[in-house]
Amino acid sequence: MKIVIPVNDNSIKTTVCMSFGRTPYFLVYNTDTKESIFIDNSAISSQGGAGIKAAQSVVDSGAEVLITPRCGEKAADVINAGRVKIYKTINDSIEDNIYAFINGQLSLLEEIHLGFHNHGGK
Repeated sequence: MKIVIPVNDNSIKTTVCMSFGRTPYFLVYNTDTKESIFIDNSAISSQGGAGIKAAQSVVDSGAEVLITPRCGEKAADVINAGRVKIYKTINDSIEDNIYAFINGQLSLLEEIHLGFHNHGGK
């Protein structure tokens, strides 16, 4: 199974990024092979629609799960249409969140916000 997490750097020692659409990288972790790869988020510099573009990257990665602190409504629509389940992070540690997911300790992300259109809000 592939898990995707928005992260601040392309290193396993980095932390989870608070901004899904504007994250610099996505970690794609394969629970079967234990392999980690990093994907550049090409949406980071988008004028608008960063969340939607980032969500399409998640779907295109073949992920079955997204673990993120938060997600906008339009991005969530794309992710859900791609049949990717969205889970809420427990902290900013990549390893803690992967471990928690594998052990069934993460909750589905139920609070989907309206989005930060035009880069407003944090």
